[in-house]
Formats: sequence, structure tokens, C-alpha cells
Amino acid sequence: MARPKTAEFDKQKTVAENRRARFDYAVDDKFEAGIALTGTEVKSLRSGQGSIAESYAEVRDGAVWLINSNIPEFSHGNRFNHVPTRPRKLLLHEREIGRLRAAVERKGMTMVPLSIYFNGRGRAKVELALAKGRQAQDKREYVKDRDWKRDKARLMREKG
Repeated sequence: MARPKTAEFDKQKTVAENRRARFDYAVDDKFEAGIALTGTEVKSLRSGQGSIAESYAEVRDGAVWLINSNIPEFSHGNRFNHVPTRPRKLLLHEREIGRLRAAVERKGMTMVPLSIYFNGRGRAKVELALAKGRQAQDKREYVKDRDWKRDKARLMREKG
């Protein structure tokens, strides 16, 4: 019997977050993917280091790769330390990879990592989003809508 899926991902400790992605892109679908990491990369992430601000994902040879993410070298690592900006393989099901590839090829969408976190079992995960890039006008409308929602919530709280 398959395990039931939760509505949101089980984020215990968020290591890196791409805040700019929600502003620059209109997020459609979200996927939870594992990351193939080496030992020193995991230790570096557990100490709270890592950045995905400039990173993206792409489908290559039937696998999804996280490109341009930066996990700095572990401070107590020796000669077996990792390369900080190497491409990292994301672990997804075949069906999910097919959906991602189809959306990127047909609809012109982008795969953007939103956050790297450790789940309840202590595994490093990436929250990957299928997103469409926003133009400058769309960004202005997004800011206007966001501000209006914030003001509306404040007014509702004050008026009761």
C-alpha cells in the first residue's frame, strides 16, 4: 500500500531559500526532490551553509540536474572535500521527470529551486517549482495585488 502524500512538504530545517524566485517567476507546480550529495556537502548543509539564489534545474540524459547551486567546502574537510558549484543530480520518479520535460519543452516553463531543506527523516530535499517568467509589468501587478491583500487583511483585523 502506498504512503499517503501530505499537502505540504515536511520541512524540518530550511537551509537555503530562493526568495527572489517567487517575485521573478509565477510558480505553477511544486515538486519535492532528493539530492545526490557527498558526505562533506551534507555536513556543510547541516551547518547552515548553501545558496540557490542563482541556480536552476535542467533535464539532461533522462535525469534532472541542479545547476549553479553553491554549497561551500566543509571547513574541516580534507583532500576529499567537494567542488562547491558542481552540478548535482536531483532524485525524482520517471513520471515526474517526464512531466517536467514536457512542461519545459512545450510550454516554455523553467525549473526553479525554491528551497533546500532537511525533512523529518533527516534527508536533504529540494523544493523544485515549474514556473513561468514574469515581465516587468507582471511584477508591478504582483506587487500591487500583494500590497492590496496586506492592506485588506489589516483593515479587516482593525474593523473586526
